[in-house]
Amino acid sequence: MEGLGVFDLSGRVACITGAASGIGEAAAETLAAAGAALVLGDIDGEGAARTRDRIVDGGGRAVAKSVDTTQAEQVSALVAAATDEFGRLDVMANVAGVGSYGDVVDVSEAELDRVLAINFKGVFFGCQAAMRVMVPQGSGSIINVSATAINTPVGGLSVYAATKAAVAMLTQSLAVEAGLSGIRVNTIAPGFTLTNFVGGHLRDSEGIVDAVEMDSYLKLMRDRSPLGEVCEASDQANLIWFLASDATRLVTGQILRANAGQSITW
Repeated sequence: MEGLGVFDLSGRVACITGAASGIGEAAAETLAAAGAALVLGDIDGEGAARTRDRIVDGGGRAVAKSVDTTQAEQVSALVAAATDEFGRLDVMANVAGVGSYGDVVDVSEAELDRVLAINFKGVFFGCQAAMRVMVPQGSGSIINVSATAINTPVGGLSVYAATKAAVAMLTQSLAVEAGLSGIRVNTIAPGFTLTNFVGGHLRDSEGIVDAVEMDSYLKLMRDRSPLGEVCEASDQANLIWFLASDATRLVTGQILRANAGQSITW
């Protein structure tokens, strides 16, 4: 396959977690537009269903499931839906994640366990379930989501950054383990991206963010970028599409970054 045809996902089946919003939602819409059939999972089952409905209304093929990615059996059931509905699994995008803000001295054990469970165990379970299908199949692309924070230390993000660093090393280790089975494993490491995570550290006790503070924060993020911009969810979704496609058939164990250059200046 040559030219733009390498980006065609017709006949491929992709499973995406975190598909109700943000990067996961954008990835679902992007892969559907490229021709993939989709299995969409999110702890917000209604949100995943809304994403599914938009894709189906646009002529795509998709099913949606409620899934708690911290529960291995639920992730396995989500992946099984791909083979049950569409007969195979070509792409696993482990997008579901959560932000966490706070100084280490203030982080409770419960918060530590919550973030580890969602950001690391959930990704591990997704990789595990996907590999159980892809190894006998002899092919597949697994795409995880790390973060620029793994290379750019920021106070108050210690727990979050540590879980995302774990995802990066899991990705590279699995790339070695899965390579001889024809499976590629990569991760994207988003920089500041306009999703519902934005401004989490600015929220008050009622979850409200002051508009002036948010504008100031967005200006700070743009000023830290050589391009003077911040990423949108679609920028990260395009990287997921790239890694899902034959354009990257020999790319594995890599960390790809879309961050408007923040990682070289921050």
